[in-house]
Amino acid sequence: MFPIGDDNQDVVITPYVNYLLIALNLFVFFFLQGFGTNEAFTYAYSLVPREIITGIDLQGNYPLKFEGKVVANVPHYTTPLPVYFNFLTSMFMHGDFMHLFGNMLFLWIFGDNIENRIGHFRYLLFYLTCGFLAAVTQILTDVNSIVPMLGASGAISGVLGGYMLLFPTNRVHVIVMRFIVQTVPAYVALGIWIAFQILAGFLTPSGVGGVAYAAHIGGFFAGFLLIKIFAIGADDRMLRFRR
Repeated sequence: MFPIGDDNQDVVITPYVNYLLIALNLFVFFFLQGFGTNEAFTYAYSLVPREIITGIDLQGNYPLKFEGKVVANVPHYTTPLPVYFNFLTSMFMHGDFMHLFGNMLFLWIFGDNIENRIGHFRYLLFYLTCGFLAAVTQILTDVNSIVPMLGASGAISGVLGGYMLLFPTNRVHVIVMRFIVQTVPAYVALGIWIAFQILAGFLTPSGVGGVAYAAHIGGFFAGFLLIKIFAIGADDRMLRFRR
């Protein structure tokens, strides 16, 4: 089940922040990461759990081990800024085009509704907060990991969590098996999505790279739990827009 659109009939503002976030992600990937080929930039500005825990910027090649065997060598480049700054930079980088495409599609579909509900500045703060908490969740699963973390998935997962709580019955258009388009309530589409993340997270060994399921889960529940706080007073603001 893959979302391709949703009901936007209640959106009454232009989601400038959502557009800006998408544009920044595209700019970083295409121009700074060189379509994913600029290894030095990508590894320098990714988030590495061991660097965050120790405060030490890793440099050189480090062996990645799984069950006592070396499965890969992970290159680390000098980070020009303090390693903690990578909490922010890693949110705007992606591993490849499909990683970027999937994340931006989800942000395009679900982000505007959240921004419309809580306002531009609150939405930006909500997005960054969820991204930070998602990264912390992933780090806590393996504090000694040398595998770089990157991508907007954690922050976007927070958007999905907020969306599920605020708009549980919104109609979401999804592609199901054999490319059939159906419309389901948001709680069904996003409920299936988070259930898959949780299941995959339990089945995937930590510390070996791949999809950061813990970040997805942490981001989703951060958004689900925090969105009501960010939405305080938002209903009154929306009433003024609709008059």
